[in-house]
Amino acid sequence: MNWLGAALAEGPLLGDGAMGTMLFRAGLAPGASAELWNVEQPDLVAGVHRGYAEAGSAFVTANTFGATPLALARHGLADRTAELNAAAVALAREAVGDRVRVMGDIGPFGGFLEPYGEASTKAVEETYRAQVAALRVAGADGVLVETMVDPNELTIAVRAARQAGDWPVLASYAFQRMGAEFRTIMGTGVAEALGAAFDAGADAAGANCGTNLSLDDYLQLADELVAAAKGRPVVLQPNAGPPRASGTEIEYSATPQEMGKWAARAAEVGVRVLGGCCGTTPAHVAAMAQVLRR
Repeated sequence: MNWLGAALAEGPLLGDGAMGTMLFRAGLAPGASAELWNVEQPDLVAGVHRGYAEAGSAFVTANTFGATPLALARHGLADRTAELNAAAVALAREAVGDRVRVMGDIGPFGGFLEPYGEASTKAVEETYRAQVAALRVAGADGVLVETMVDPNELTIAVRAARQAGDWPVLASYAFQRMGAEFRTIMGTGVAEALGAAFDAGADAAGANCGTNLSLDDYLQLADELVAAAKGRPVVLQPNAGPPRASGTEIEYSATPQEMGKWAARAAEVGVRVLGGCCGTTPAHVAAMAQVLRR
């Protein structure tokens, strides 16, 4: 058994918050490669990790969300896949030391599988295997496959991670409301989505991000995720409330105190791995850590 089971036996596990939000605040230009900052602005990236570790995160996610070869190719960086993933893991490790785990972060490759898009299953399998291999060699403690909308793509990524070794593999989708139901933009419901994740080999599965969901929505989603998981660990990392435009900036409405209260209620429902996505900061994570310690 990998380390995740022992950690969850002690209580809910707290991850970190948003990387993109923090890097944009530090000056990352919209549309630029966040992963390139692993080598061009390493102190700023390390500072984000350090802030979350000091706030109480039990694990942080390396700055590798868009570090598959296919995603990096949009910035002309596909040939630097191994370098940028390795730099991300090393930065996180140096920032948080041995007291906090470092998870590799794997996001969508940026397109759609055939027949909805032009990407073949073989090409997508190759891109995820390449990133997983780079993260494994770099010494990541596990993998978080996140913000997925297609269970077929998630399955490919999770299987690539699962085949790489005995390390924790977490998997999560981005949901939105479609009428009274939560579904991905591909129309996949909660039960089907989680079934695919666990069948692929995920140790824990759930959701992160979401389209215009409030913290109350995420609590309802927590109920549905826990029911669909049938006793298996659920991960849920919400945005800090729905986004809103403020001039040229995007803001999120939930305060750290509200996120703390949300975390307490989500843990009571049965969510085992918590954290935050867009708009969440070290202040939000610190509030969540405080209530979870109680």
